[in-house]
Amino acid sequence: MLLQKKKNQAAKGNRLLISITVLGSAGPIRFVVNEDELVAAVIDTALKSYAREGRLPVLGSDLNNFVLYCPSAGTEALSSWETIGSIGVRNFMLCKKPQTEKPNGDEKQTPLTTRKSSGNWKAWFNKSLSLKIYSH
Repeated sequence: MLLQKKKNQAAKGNRLLISITVLGSAGPIRFVVNEDELVAAVIDTALKSYAREGRLPVLGSDLNNFVLYCPSAGTEALSSWETIGSIGVRNFMLCKKPQTEKPNGDEKQTPLTTRKSSGNWKAWFNKSLSLKIYSH
């Protein structure tokens, strides 16, 4: 009976504990995957796990908007049809794909997602310090 369990596990392939760091998030997501699983399926699992844990920033669930990098294997994003075990590493980074609008006529090309300027952080900090709570 024990021999049958080992044969079934060997047929499924090796399982790996992987760690995926989401750019801008507090810490990595860790979960177990089969080494034969495609990178696209791993990105999907990571996004679902990230949302289930209620992490910030909110990412969304469309796996086509994200790429998976392996920081130790190079600067190229992994192909979504590649198997996760073929890379030989267990630490990855999940990033949003850069998106830009297509120019219409004379309009300049601008990114779809813009980040608010943080140049006024000193003013915000001073204002927050001036809010004092007085007790009777």
